[in-house]
Amino acid sequence: MGSESGRVARGEQSRISQWLRRKPKPDAEDPAREREALLLAVAAAGLPISPAAHPAGYRCSCDRIGCPTPARHPVSFAWQTQSTTDRAQIERWARNQPAANFITATGMVHDVLDVPLEAGHSALERLLAAGIEVGPVAESGGTGDQARMLFFTATRGTPEDEDEWWPCELDCHPETMDEHPGLRWHCRGSYVLVPPAALPGDLAVTWLRGMEHPLVDPLTLLETLTDACATYAGASDRAPATVAWPLGR
Repeated sequence: MGSESGRVARGEQSRISQWLRRKPKPDAEDPAREREALLLAVAAAGLPISPAAHPAGYRCSCDRIGCPTPARHPVSFAWQTQSTTDRAQIERWARNQPAANFITATGMVHDVLDVPLEAGHSALERLLAAGIEVGPVAESGGTGDQARMLFFTATRGTPEDEDEWWPCELDCHPETMDEHPGLRWHCRGSYVLVPPAALPGDLAVTWLRGMEHPLVDPLTLLETLTDACATYAGASDRAPATVAWPLGR
């Protein structure tokens, strides 16, 4: 009896130990952990990030009255130097600012080709059907030209000849969205939101293809994207915006 009782007790302890060692639930069941994991994946791929504003109802969390880009901009004017891939810092931001969006500074490790959502879906389908490598792709919610698709690519870097490069303020700075509704090339001096990001009106920025896909040369995507944008512009009866491409002379 005693030995049998001992076996039962040891068996019960074994089950308790197994229960204590059980793995936690998947991140998908914990939005905060899933958000943190996605942000860390971006940083692990070498893309520097920093905190951004977030929705406050239908307004922006910043103090600017009539903010032109609600929940789509950094919280600090020093965002370029603040952006980091440091895991500990990103964990602190994510845990201390649970509502914050995050931006990634482009032109250091990566660029982003930013196109209207409809054109982006068409281009993505063509690229994949043709067997062309496509890197990470995000979808940004919105209405009209504010609905965008973001193709994350390798950066062209800083050419020795500066005539081959210019900052994206000439074409696609985030606050010039209305002036440039076609293809915009985010390079040095710009930024984009990284998923997961919340936007006013229950909209969001989400991954269609995540950071498990390596960054590709932007020039391999450019022709297909520009063709899709031209088709989109023609279908919407608007002239395509003049696009400044950092392609050299």
